[in-house]
Amino acid sequence: MDDRAAIAPTLPRLNPSSSYWQDPPHRISTHRTSGELPESVSTIIIGSGITGASIAYNVLDKPGTSSVLMLEARTTCSGATGRNGGHTKAASYRAFLDNLRDLGEEEAAKITRFENRNIKAVHTFAREHRIECDSWEGDTVDIIYDKGQWNRAKKAVSEMKRILGEKDPAAQYKFHDTSETAEKFLTEGALGSVSYKAGSINAYKFVIGILEIALMKGLNLQTETPALRINRFGDDRSRWTVETPRGSIRADRVIMATNGYTAYLYPPVKGIIVPLRGTVAAQRPGSKMPKEGLNTTYSFIYGNGYEYMIFRPAGSMFAGDLVIGGCSTKAPEEGLYEWGTTDDSAMDPDIGQYVRDSAAGYFGSHWGEDDPDGRIRKQWTGIMGYSSEGFPLVGKAPGEDNLWIAASFQGSGMVLCFLTAKALVTMMDGEENEEFNNWFPRAFRMSEGRLKHVFQGRLHEKAPMDLELKASFEPQLGTKECTIQS
Repeated sequence: MDDRAAIAPTLPRLNPSSSYWQDPPHRISTHRTSGELPESVSTIIIGSGITGASIAYNVLDKPGTSSVLMLEARTTCSGATGRNGGHTKAASYRAFLDNLRDLGEEEAAKITRFENRNIKAVHTFAREHRIECDSWEGDTVDIIYDKGQWNRAKKAVSEMKRILGEKDPAAQYKFHDTSETAEKFLTEGALGSVSYKAGSINAYKFVIGILEIALMKGLNLQTETPALRINRFGDDRSRWTVETPRGSIRADRVIMATNGYTAYLYPPVKGIIVPLRGTVAAQRPGSKMPKEGLNTTYSFIYGNGYEYMIFRPAGSMFAGDLVIGGCSTKAPEEGLYEWGTTDDSAMDPDIGQYVRDSAAGYFGSHWGEDDPDGRIRKQWTGIMGYSSEGFPLVGKAPGEDNLWIAASFQGSGMVLCFLTAKALVTMMDGEENEEFNNWFPRAFRMSEGRLKHVFQGRLHEKAPMDLELKASFEPQLGTKECTIQS
């Protein structure tokens, strides 16, 4: 992993795989507000995904805001946000025990509540601003096949209810045994499952909606204009110059909303924020799947990894389609070579095949025959960003003035980015106070110390050994331990 983490990221590839969400592309996909770049602006935001778009909205929503320029290397929202799996799902219990151990009760609870509020804020914003983005809120279920993961889930939810309170919205989970899981969720061979509230959304359309509002408020959006370098402006340590192939722009402040690509522009985070390529497929459901479609989203959790899956809601394009992703540990060496790459034009063949086969494997006899037009509608990859501690890095670049960062969202951008953008703008405006500290996790904040942590790979996946050992002495809910065959 050390060798993979040390790879320097490149600029985004010019020929990425075609994402389901970006087909057809929106009319502002290649938007340039002006034919020429301005010589000088107040604020430059690099990146047009959910983080960059939400930062732009929050900056421009303040009275008296001066010029804001957004640079996008490719087309609008062509990075991770426009290439994701469509979930707005926190699964906060999965990391809760680790956060409790490492950060304490108060911070673990704050992270859990933050994730819960962020999901609600995303859907509320879409609804209040009438953004047509297939926003759906409902139930999700985690189907669990591993004894250690099952015990860990039980313990985590118990601790969440103790610390947050039995009635806290962020601590509401329901467990289902083997037979109920098979009957209710149409899956076979699981130890059990846990259900809770979540949602799904077309994140591409959501971000386009935010950007259209920002454009009306004065945003200058420049697509196909990669930031090549960020330099100090002469001897002035508080101003910056951003170089692009179309010329350089001076700015009073620069914000990097560049997630897995951040180390290309800001080398101090090389090996701290590490890219990971993810694989997703949109599939037509099998002939025996419910004709009215599924009514819950899914994750499928095993010993060293998981898959996640949504259904496309009624009224959306290709309603009933299943969008499934994950499977990164199914490649040789548990997907080691997916780390450190920024190539979303390619796909690992083993992971690609597993993604194509996994939904039919999980639903088993409930799947039936593939659709006459074929199982796969589209398959693509995208680049995520992971940090050494498993948290975003948000705040001012250490030792610099007016250089800001909001990146490394651990493959959970729809659970973290929207309110993180609001938090970053609060920091930039110097408005941090007790109320702010009560809702924004301290663990997310950028610091010099965080640049010294050794990268460990994706966290919170494997159950700790003590839980695995305890599991071997506990009932297996009337079923054998399962491995999924595709």
